Amino acid sequence: MQQKHNPLIKKTMKRFVFLLSLLVIFSLNACSGTPSGNPVNAASKKAVIDESSLGKVVHLDQAIFREVVWDYKKNASAWVFEGDIPVIVDFYADWCRPCRALSPTMDELAMEYKGKIRIFKVNTDENKELSGLLGISSIPALLFVPKSGKPNFSLGALPKDKLKTMIDETLLNLKKK
Repeated sequence: MQQKHNPLIKKTMKRFVFLLSLLVIFSLNACSGTPSGNPVNAASKKAVIDESSLGKVVHLDQAIFREVVWDYKKNASAWVFEGDIPVIVDFYADWCRPCRALSPTMDELAMEYKGKIRIFKVNTDENKELSGLLGISSIPALLFVPKSGKPNFSLGALPKDKLKTMIDETLLNLKKK
């Protein structure tokens, strides 16, 4: 015995299939690995400076790095610091245990040195061009950028007291008494 299909059921099923296919398409797009809605990518130089002035570690992408630290496209042959106070740039990756262990220390230092230095973070997995340009092959890597002069790199998760000494001597030109 054959059953007749109700036209209302057919119409409902078509809508369901249509909505389900839209959901699948949007899900695939959302998992493409492209960061969308990331506040760092939408950040402006002013927003980054304002947030870092509050004693917070601010995450940067390549574009904002070029605005607040070094515009390597405009000044490819020479280091020209774009900031107004010294900075530390912490190059890290989410999967890196030493990087994760260093993160709370960087947060504490950002508060302790609020107004004297800025601390930024750059994810090496999301910013491969910048990481490659700076020759970062091991993380965590800390870039100490004084207000004038050449920047210095430090590799590994250093203890807080060692980082404070480096900040005081390298960035703030304070000599130990």
